[in-house]
Amino acid sequence: MTGTGAPTGEEDGAVVQRGSLDLTLRRLTRDRAAMVALAVIVLVVAMAIFAPVFASLTGHSPITQFRDTGLSPMGIPVGPNAEFWLGADQLGRDVLVRLAYGARVSLLVGVLAACCASAIAVIVGTTAGFFGGWVDLALSRLIDLVMSVPFLLCALALVSVLGPSLMLSVSVIVFFSWAAMARVIRGQVISLSRQEFVQASRSLGAGPLSIMVVDILPNLTVPIIVYTTMMIPSAIVFEATLSFLGMGIVPPTPSWGGMLADASSNSLYLVAWWMVFFPGTALLMTTLAFNIFGDSLRDALDPKSLRTARRLKRDRKGAAK
Repeated sequence: MTGTGAPTGEEDGAVVQRGSLDLTLRRLTRDRAAMVALAVIVLVVAMAIFAPVFASLTGHSPITQFRDTGLSPMGIPVGPNAEFWLGADQLGRDVLVRLAYGARVSLLVGVLAACCASAIAVIVGTTAGFFGGWVDLALSRLIDLVMSVPFLLCALALVSVLGPSLMLSVSVIVFFSWAAMARVIRGQVISLSRQEFVQASRSLGAGPLSIMVVDILPNLTVPIIVYTTMMIPSAIVFEATLSFLGMGIVPPTPSWGGMLADASSNSLYLVAWWMVFFPGTALLMTTLAFNIFGDSLRDALDPKSLRTARRLKRDRKGAAK
């Protein structure tokens, strides 16, 4: 006689109920591009965390100049060897150690700027979309104004007055990053404000702040996560651009943009290819990995877009046959 206990979900044909987080993780783990991108991100993060370890193993600090061993008798940087694993720069500094410490700067600026810009975008976009009227009009014009300001000209003006610094770089990146996301959040909030659950909360006497935090904000989780992830590589590129132009991180603090600027000075990259290859590859792979992972995360969190893309792909194959 068989037992009457509750099914465990392990028998054949049993239906296993899974949460949204579990389904999202399953979709991500099945995406090979996402896993490769995540591996690159983890590698960059590990390189930034263990930068002092690289300095200890090589015996080189990121700012110490080894003019006797890092430069040839003609003053040309030495290439990758047993002492300088990725070569030396024009001042005899270790490229590997500076690359690892530069990853710290890029990730710090990227993550910090993306989080701050996302917070501003959520506040402005939610307020504009929920209240509408003159509030929406004023905030929408503010968004248009920010998006119309030239990035490099504004950065040049600020640096000429205040001088280059890490906080100034983060502030400039945040200022130019939040507007596009705020416009998307505004549109999402306008659509959600017309839904029945929001109208029901209003009829029950819930205040505007309560409705925005309890009812609307949880439904914006997916776009917020995706846009924040996609904003990190943009912030990293912005920081590298500022440092390349001499308006970002103050030397001798290493940054990938500053390392590329050093390689371009006096056309050193023609005789020292490693000075531009390694920081350029690190910058390219990091931004590409974040972009790919952001796309995969969007598909995992919003399976409708993934199913639509697959359906279109099947339709195109069928039409071709």
